Amino acid sequence: MPFHRFEEIEKKAVSPHLSSGQGAIVEGEYMYFCQVSKVAGTGSQIHYHPNELMIFPIRGKINALVGKDRRVVTPGTFVHVPAYAQHQMIATEDGDMDYLYVKDRSWTVVGLDRDQVVPDKAPSVEEINEMYEDGSTENLEKDASKAQIIVEGLNNSYYPILPSFDAPASSGRHTVWIEGGRLAFGYGEIPEGFEDQTAENAHEQFVYVLKGVIDAQVDDERQQAGPGSIIHIPKGSKRSLSTQSGQHARYASVRAMPKLEEMLREKAAASAAQG
Repeated sequence: MPFHRFEEIEKKAVSPHLSSGQGAIVEGEYMYFCQVSKVAGTGSQIHYHPNELMIFPIRGKINALVGKDRRVVTPGTFVHVPAYAQHQMIATEDGDMDYLYVKDRSWTVVGLDRDQVVPDKAPSVEEINEMYEDGSTENLEKDASKAQIIVEGLNNSYYPILPSFDAPASSGRHTVWIEGGRLAFGYGEIPEGFEDQTAENAHEQFVYVLKGVIDAQVDDERQQAGPGSIIHIPKGSKRSLSTQSGQHARYASVRAMPKLEEMLREKAAASAAQG
């Protein structure tokens, strides 16, 4: 099914041993597309994970740390967390927060404590919640000398894209892409009356509508997608994103990179050989 909404998905504690965050998750073939919510003044411990993470706040303010660079970010600023990078996301005391949270599927959405050794098998959300409830997360192997967390040598991870979602509309079709190693984050605006040509997606992609209404088509399914709508476009699917007269739309998007596709193909082949 190509169309989703986070409020229709059950929220789960994605890393209860490390964070107050509750997340609604849409699983793609190459990535997890999530919305994480945190109550004012709460957040995560400093942690890391083997997969790349992309964050885009949609409500509230985040007291964010990536590597050694700490900043307060608001809706309109994108945060890129490279694989294994030290990071922390806390809701400021101003109010609760929600943010888009996207990870590649080389690992699960579960984080690792800063001194935790990367286990041979990544725990699922269900497994880590069971461990947390029975107290067995205390038995996770910890050894700072063996942890693979990266603290030093990280470049800038903060990308201001627009001052707010209510900023003046662009006069034409406008897109910005920021490419990480495994995922790419995009921000786009579609002017009123824009007619998109149907095209085949070379890579898996998620689109999240921030403002306005997008006439979206994925293969044979079509929907008018308003604010909060999620459009999932699998690799190879045909898609069209358009607006009607009088409508202007803003959206955030994430797509898989060729390196990620190759990584997951190799991982699947290795798993099949062992099985």
